[in-house]
Amino acid sequence: MIAALALVVGSAFVGWLRQPRELRLDPPIAADLERYRLMSNGISGAPPESYFALGKPYEADAYNLSQGKRLYAWFGCAACHGDGRGGIGPSFLDGWWLYGPEMVSIVASIRDGRPHGMPAFHDRMTTEQIWQLAGYVQTIGSYTPKVAAPSRNDDTHTRPAENRGPAKILFEQGPEGVHPDQGPSP
Repeated sequence: MIAALALVVGSAFVGWLRQPRELRLDPPIAADLERYRLMSNGISGAPPESYFALGKPYEADAYNLSQGKRLYAWFGCAACHGDGRGGIGPSFLDGWWLYGPEMVSIVASIRDGRPHGMPAFHDRMTTEQIWQLAGYVQTIGSYTPKVAAPSRNDDTHTRPAENRGPAKILFEQGPEGVHPDQGPSP
C-alpha cells in the first residue's frame, strides 16, 4: 500500500518536473503580452520580449495548445473555419494567410477582429486565452511538425493531427491559391 502511494506521488512529481503548469498567468506578464507591436499595415509584427523569455509557451506547450483547442470549440470558430479547411471564413490549411501566419498577426486578428466578418474577441477573452487560441490556430495551419500536441478528438478525424504539420501533409507541393482574387500561387 505504501509502495503504491509512493509510486503515485513519484509519478506525479516527475510529470510536474517534465512540464510544470501555471494555471494563471502573472498580471505583469499578461499586461506585457498586450503590448505587442504590429507593422503599420496591421500584418505581422513583434511579440513582447517576455514572450521569448517564457519560451514561446503558446506555440510549444501541449497544455496551452489543448486550451486553445478547447477555446476554438467554445467560441464557435469551427462555424466559420471548419476543421481548419475553411468554409465561411478562410482556411488555415491552404497556405494563404491574409494577415500572415505569425503569432502576432493571429493574436491581432482574434483580439481586434478583421474586416469582412472576423469579430473582435478582446471583450470576451482574457489575454492569455487569446494567445492560447492563436497558438492552436497557428498549429492547425503549420507546415512543420511540432513536438507538442493538443489533446485528440473523440470524433472522426477529417484531417491529420495538429502537431503533424497538417498543411504540409495535405498540400505536398506547397500552397496553391484557391481564391482567384488573391493572385498567383506563391
